[in-house]
Amino acid sequence: AANAIDPQLAALVASPQRSANFVARDGARHPAEELTYFGLKPRMTVVELWPGSGYWTEILGPYLAKGGHYYVAQPVPGNKEEDEGVARWQARVDGMKDRVGSITQTVLGKDHYDIAPPGSADLVVTFRNLHNWVGDGFAEQALAGVFRALKPGGVLGVEDHRGRPDKPQDPKADDGYLRQDYAIALAKQAGFEFVGSS
Repeated sequence: AANAIDPQLAALVASPQRSANFVARDGARHPAEELTYFGLKPRMTVVELWPGSGYWTEILGPYLAKGGHYYVAQPVPGNKEEDEGVARWQARVDGMKDRVGSITQTVLGKDHYDIAPPGSADLVVTFRNLHNWVGDGFAEQALAGVFRALKPGGVLGVEDHRGRPDKPQDPKADDGYLRQDYAIALAKQAGFEFVGSS
């Protein structure tokens, strides 16, 4: 169901303290609407998977800083490109420590699926990553790890590039696109129920 956007969330999205290059993407990414659609509330325990350069961290960190708990699951160390991305994210977070509060870091990748304590998270979100895990061959295990981390009734919010339903799904997702029915089937294998899409 459509919910009104929390004024606190709207204010954070409009904050002049956000990075200009991130703000420039808001028209395409619709951050306040998307996080509201996923059911974000300020006192939740939220896990963000593979936060990239920190677009969502600049919003989620301050939003959860006072009453919630924020986990970030980074890629497993050892890949040069991913390690450099994590270092850039860390530098960005270090520069805004007064706003983002405490962030608990874990890892997610092959053979590493404990993103948060079992049954602790209200909401797990991932933005344009699921196709990577399909391509790397650990999407099923990652989703099972998410299911373990969530409380009963918790929500997994997935944003990704939606593939065309009239074309077969590439099992390696080399083009970066996932059919919605394919993604839903993967999540159902992990125990999830499909609630809705936008």
